[in-house]
Amino acid sequence: MGRILQQMRSDIRTVFENDPAARSRFEVIFTYSGLHAIWGHRVAHWFFKRKWYTVARTIAQVSRFMTGIEIHPGATIGQRLFIDHGMGVVIGETCEIGDDVVIYQGVTLGGTGKEKGKRHPTIGNNVVIASGAKVLGSFSIGDNTSIGANSVVLREVPGNCTVVGIPGRIVKQDGVRIDRLNHAQLPDPVVDMFRQLQGQIDKLEQEVQHLRSQTIETITNSLDEARSDGEANRDQDNGQPKVIDSQDKEIRTDQGSDKEDHTGFTQNRFKEERQDKTEDKNKGKDRDKDKGQVKGQDKDKDKNSKEAMRA
Repeated sequence: MGRILQQMRSDIRTVFENDPAARSRFEVIFTYSGLHAIWGHRVAHWFFKRKWYTVARTIAQVSRFMTGIEIHPGATIGQRLFIDHGMGVVIGETCEIGDDVVIYQGVTLGGTGKEKGKRHPTIGNNVVIASGAKVLGSFSIGDNTSIGANSVVLREVPGNCTVVGIPGRIVKQDGVRIDRLNHAQLPDPVVDMFRQLQGQIDKLEQEVQHLRSQTIETITNSLDEARSDGEANRDQDNGQPKVIDSQDKEIRTDQGSDKEDHTGFTQNRFKEERQDKTEDKNKGKDRDKDKGQVKGQDKDKDKNSKEAMRA
């Protein structure tokens, strides 16, 4: 019992050391929700270690309802923790918090997945976590470290550092400034992505231009070689005399005789056709004469027959 009272007195002194607005013990005991959440967690954690999980979670839920601060019964909390204001603070099951730590409203000490085992951060001693900061994952935050408001810390941070930004980056270590944060020149991931894409497009255009120049050069060389080969063959043909073999003469003679035979045959055929046409005309005339004679004889017979009848 004496140990519990001693612990409660230490927690009350911590409030006075970190909050200048604290005026009296009575005010601190009855109005500071951060102090109430810590006392409720100590009771819930006692049941949790003895595997009374349902009782422990029930106490934690009642404390959350009364204070707005959610601390899992499995979390381990060191000495002299101070939670200022506290609304929206979330502390995970496997989280470990050292001594003399200050946490402001809206802080999350959580995990990044559904893995089992250790999945929440380990906070060292004398650490200050400002409003709205998120520390997510199973890694350590070194002693004497300050985490800026609304920072998102996703990897381990050594001791004696100041971390700001999204994602959190170290701007001061061991009292030496590493990177000054300029709020007027914050990184823009969308612009960075477009710059990368533009760089890739420029690289592709250079490759296409290079391939195009190589293709044009290859075609030009091929045309030049073909032109030079044609000129060389032409010069070779002009420099050699033409030789006519006996076989060529025979072929040409045969071709000439064939032409003459064809011409004679055509003339004879034309003469025969003319003779046939002349004979046909003469035969037609003879037939016409015969027909005229037959008609005259018939007329004479008719006249004679008429005269005989008259007589």
